[in-house]
Amino acid sequence: MPEGDTIFRSADVLRRHLVGGDVLEAWSQPRPGLARVPSLGRLEGRRVESVEARGKHLLIGFSGGLWLRTHMRMRGSWHRYRPDEEWRLPAGRASAVLRTASAVAVCFDAPEVEVLTAAELARHPALSTLGPDLLGARFDVEEAVRRLFAAPSVALGEALLDQRSVAGIGNVVKSEVCFLERLHPWAPVGDVQPAALRAALATARRVLQANVRGGRRVTTGVDAPGRSLWVYGRAGRPCRRCGTLVAGRRQGEQGRMTYWCPRCQPALSPSRGAARSIARLMGG
Repeated sequence: MPEGDTIFRSADVLRRHLVGGDVLEAWSQPRPGLARVPSLGRLEGRRVESVEARGKHLLIGFSGGLWLRTHMRMRGSWHRYRPDEEWRLPAGRASAVLRTASAVAVCFDAPEVEVLTAAELARHPALSTLGPDLLGARFDVEEAVRRLFAAPSVALGEALLDQRSVAGIGNVVKSEVCFLERLHPWAPVGDVQPAALRAALATARRVLQANVRGGRRVTTGVDAPGRSLWVYGRAGRPCRRCGTLVAGRRQGEQGRMTYWCPRCQPALSPSRGAARSIARLMGG
């Protein structure tokens, strides 16, 4: 699943090339994995007014108060082409296409594409319940901590992926942040000290912000193939910090892979101090 920084970069590219242009052509088509084929024809003739990322949702605003919402899930991506440029992927994989006089924007392989009015956007169940956005201009860390602690029995690695608690973290950043902050991803959130959780969110925000410029996602500080990440995708290989073999296992209902170093990220013991701090945060 694309992380918040990937969606942020896509929105930035589309914003620069679409905003201010009139839609000359807009279409979708039936394809495997697309939950519902939207009617994009009503976007034709409208001006593109905005493009923004909200967590892992990409929103394009049009004159007349209409919005196009896409969610990439595991495989989706937005591409921008010149009008006469050949597409890098087959047209049969296109979930949505927008054409202006100067650019063609194609959303490939996305399972969620829909046109919404402003009122529908405001009450959309996936958007209205989003947690604080790590790439938002005003990230509310205390609200994110409060939401995470609302489910204290959920494992930390699973909780960080819940976009209703905090928006923007994906599988790579989840594993890398837990390693950087020496937190065990299988520890219940309720066993993590609030200060440690704040630090983890600050690190996640820093990692995502560092990667909005594009290129390879880097957490080790070494921008080279096979050396840019601490633990993600490295199960069975030596930890870059201590040499212990990195562990990897599926986690949560969706079975997403989680990677960690058993030595650098020891299991936590339940903390009475953490429980008292959580009670204060939750108003108890």
